[in-house]
Amino acid sequence: MSDKTALRAQLRSLRRRLAAENPEADREAANRWPQGRFDHAKVFGLYHPAGSELDPTPLRARLPAGHVALPVATSRQGALVFRLHKTGETLVPDALGIPAPDLSAEPALPDVVVTPLLAFDRRGGRLGQGGGHYDRTIANLRRMKTVFVVGLAYAGQELPEIPMEPHDQRLDAILTETEYVEFG
Repeated sequence: MSDKTALRAQLRSLRRRLAAENPEADREAANRWPQGRFDHAKVFGLYHPAGSELDPTPLRARLPAGHVALPVATSRQGALVFRLHKTGETLVPDALGIPAPDLSAEPALPDVVVTPLLAFDRRGGRLGQGGGHYDRTIANLRRMKTVFVVGLAYAGQELPEIPMEPHDQRLDAILTETEYVEFG
């Protein structure tokens, strides 16, 4: 078992505990969103929470006028694509079984991507679930345009250092129930 695999198992357990200890963390994080900071953004990429991931639904209500797009996995190994989604529209399981907009929904390139994670560090390091979907997706988006990536997490998910590999994409900021911090 690789070091990252063992670390992910520990971090999933930690995240479940953090979720149980603070069921209001998603609302607390949304209240720390920097109002006015992203007024220029036209499309925000959010996600549908799985398991104990911090739920971005309260954050969605605080975003400036614009469009929200959700990720869609069209294969188990490829990058995610974002499709526009309006509150209340039906979601269907994508290739990974995660609720997502139907393939007929309009594709979108987010200006700001809010991403789930298992852990983060103060240098923008992000440890995801291990499938590489967000790393591939963010790398693709960054080749096409400027995109600002915000990790959404519990404060207790912070580590001193995330083991990073060349393909790993860094966060531009982190939003937790206790703070919003941009990385330089």
